[in-house]
Amino acid sequence: MTVTTDTAPESQPFQAEVAELLHLMVHSVYSETDIFLRELISNASDACDKLRYEAIAAPELIADGAPPQIRVVPNKNADTLSVVDSGIGMDRQELIDNLGTIARSGTKSFLSRLTEAKDGAGLIGQFGVGFYSAFMVADRIVVLSRRAGADQVWAWSSSGGSGFEIAPASEEDARRVTRGTEIVLHLKKDAARYLEGYEIERIVSAYSDNIQFPIFLVPEEGEPRQINSASALWQRPKSELTADDYKQAYKSIAGAFDDPAMTLHYRAEGRQSYAVLLFAPSTKPFDLFEPQRKGKVKLYVRRVFIADDAELLPAYLRFIRGVIDSEDLPLNISREMLQNNPQLAQIRKAVTGRIIAELESLGEKEPENFGKIWDAFGPVIKEGIYEDFERREKLLALSRFTTTAGGKRSLKQYIADLKPNQTEVYFLAGDSLERLKSNPKLESAAARGIEVLLLTDPVDAFWTSARLDFEGKPLKSLSQGDVDFGLIPRIDDSKQEAKPDTDEAATIAVIKATLGDRVLDVRVSQRLTSSASCLVAGSHGPDRELERLLAQQNRGAGTKPILEINMHHPLVAAISETKDAAADLAFLLLEQAQILDGELPEDPAAFATRLNRLVLRGLST
Repeated sequence: MTVTTDTAPESQPFQAEVAELLHLMVHSVYSETDIFLRELISNASDACDKLRYEAIAAPELIADGAPPQIRVVPNKNADTLSVVDSGIGMDRQELIDNLGTIARSGTKSFLSRLTEAKDGAGLIGQFGVGFYSAFMVADRIVVLSRRAGADQVWAWSSSGGSGFEIAPASEEDARRVTRGTEIVLHLKKDAARYLEGYEIERIVSAYSDNIQFPIFLVPEEGEPRQINSASALWQRPKSELTADDYKQAYKSIAGAFDDPAMTLHYRAEGRQSYAVLLFAPSTKPFDLFEPQRKGKVKLYVRRVFIADDAELLPAYLRFIRGVIDSEDLPLNISREMLQNNPQLAQIRKAVTGRIIAELESLGEKEPENFGKIWDAFGPVIKEGIYEDFERREKLLALSRFTTTAGGKRSLKQYIADLKPNQTEVYFLAGDSLERLKSNPKLESAAARGIEVLLLTDPVDAFWTSARLDFEGKPLKSLSQGDVDFGLIPRIDDSKQEAKPDTDEAATIAVIKATLGDRVLDVRVSQRLTSSASCLVAGSHGPDRELERLLAQQNRGAGTKPILEINMHHPLVAAISETKDAAADLAFLLLEQAQILDGELPEDPAAFATRLNRLVLRGLST
């Protein structure tokens, strides 16, 4: 029986996702390996932020009075690069939890995208797995950490294989790490350039200049020197800053690699004083549609970090990144108090209004940049139409739509192009643009040149259910309720159709008797000009597309559709003329309408049998 002492290292396996991630990192061929240093410095900054925050309630955590700082220490003799912070530090369990597992729901999505990407460096920061990027340049990593206020220093080490070791640190290491964390990278041979001072300074200047804590380069010879500005950029006047300053700040604050499509920087004075520096990305992050829908704007109070999940913006603006720094909130405000703080509620309301106004201005003055935002985040912004009654009109005005007249059309443009006697804004919701463009419900509108919004985002089925209007014109679905285009003239008057000879009432009676309770009603359509039939929803209740989405999630019993028929179509006329095939034709009208809506017939086998019977009947005549 083997007896281990308290100082013997304990081996533990990595979480499965971590092991897979490390395999990708260790065997990485990514060109942008600089990301590792930015990520380690960012983590060190977070640790310093947490120390300052916890020290508000427990000043003894900074008993030595030394302000938090970050040091980068190259050692060419040992081929090691160390990133050292004097932040909050970690105890044994925190080292296991933070470095042995990834407690994020997006991990698998990240892994699949990282595997597919030609260069995954841009994904690493987005997915919050930055520590592991160090394995791109190191074949072994040792982490020494002492939690603020604790006596014990712990050592974590791994070579990027299937697991890691953890043990109490040696006496020598314990004397050196008085508080915080020291990460020692044993560099690969092809990563020797990261031991050069100029390389370290270049990376810090590019990615970490705006970190709030001083970053010192500690050369093997000579005195340590600070290599970042360590200034709260959002507190500086706009006149002092350049476009490049903002780009670097965005990449540092948001952990991003793209350029911001919009920058909003201002200071509010009056009843409340606070500084705002916010960015709209130009590319979509992976976690945009996670169920929690949490924002990524950081809250500071007098330049002290408080929280990064304080819900400073509504969920439909969760793509916004940046900082809000208050001069008035108490430093010891708890996360629980944040939820109900009236001062924070006022800031939230004011900043939300300012962002929407800025987006509106961007849409008018810089449509190309606004287009990037809308392409990436349009579906998210449209959530606000459903959720934010106060700003609904502004969000509708902000929205851009693909229509039968073109792409990125605003409702103001739509209203300006209304046809004579047109009193409604028409839309059609579905799951793909191609299917919508060929939908028979568009036929009568197209014959009159009426523009129709083509809505393909899942959220469209929800916000359109709110019975909205824009500038006094109601929004009307072409797949719900009655539609009457009688007062709007056709483009080609010569194509006005004469009244059909078919007995309307008799035809409808046959179809109703055949289909029974499969449909709610059968009626003559005002939507169709060339197709035989279509399915619509009743005037009350959900639209057809919302019905479909709810049915997929088993969240609704589902109402029967209304079958609309085109009395001018030969297939409809044949129902009263050929009694032998009337039942098959009635079913065919229903089932082809289902197929055109992207649905399967209720009984595909019976549909095939009926269709074959009708085809053979036609061939024999």
